[in-house]
Amino acid sequence: MSTSEVPAVNGESNTANAPDLNPPPQPAPGGGRSPLALVVAAIVIAGMLYFGFHMARRTGGAAGAPGIAKITTAPDFTLDSLDGKSLRLSDLRGKAVLLNFWATWCGPCKIEMPWFVELQNQYGAQGLQVLGVAMDDSSKDDIAKFAKDMGVNYPVLLGKEAVGDLYGGVPALPQTFFISRDGKIVDKIIGLKGRSEIEDAVKKALNTPVGTSTAALQPQK
Repeated sequence: MSTSEVPAVNGESNTANAPDLNPPPQPAPGGGRSPLALVVAAIVIAGMLYFGFHMARRTGGAAGAPGIAKITTAPDFTLDSLDGKSLRLSDLRGKAVLLNFWATWCGPCKIEMPWFVELQNQYGAQGLQVLGVAMDDSSKDDIAKFAKDMGVNYPVLLGKEAVGDLYGGVPALPQTFFISRDGKIVDKIIGLKGRSEIEDAVKKALNTPVGTSTAALQPQK
């Protein structure tokens, strides 16, 4: 008798119902993926991480992103302004500085810029100076038009990645540093916050007394 047959019952053959003694192999759980599928999955995951990082930077959603610590000396830099003049941060010693990194494509930046205009008007006489650093690839003319349309009343500087790196890489936009009269970073805000929180940080910077022994900023490299 064949090993694949079972004796007939009531004269009928049970060959079709006989158990298969040589079943086809089944892949082990999680072990049957081809190397190509694993490579594709790795590429997709890497792409998602890359996209997520850059979206976080664009939207300013990384409230816990790393950066330079509070209460530290503000790194000095020199950048060109929209009017063609060079501005060095250390030239503003004695003033409280609101240093805002922004971009024309940044939606939250458009919300807070009118607040900066108001704060400059309100606290300028007390020694506040707002500075905007444009961190995008738009042309100088496009940035100038954008600033004019927003009614900006403070200097706008053409940013460079090297300057962003001095301030912890600027992992998200907008990002704002509040620098006291003696050149210390006393607060920072990553992403969009309320106007009252920004104003509180401005007051903190304004209320720091000028100390001649610590007024100098870090030397520019």
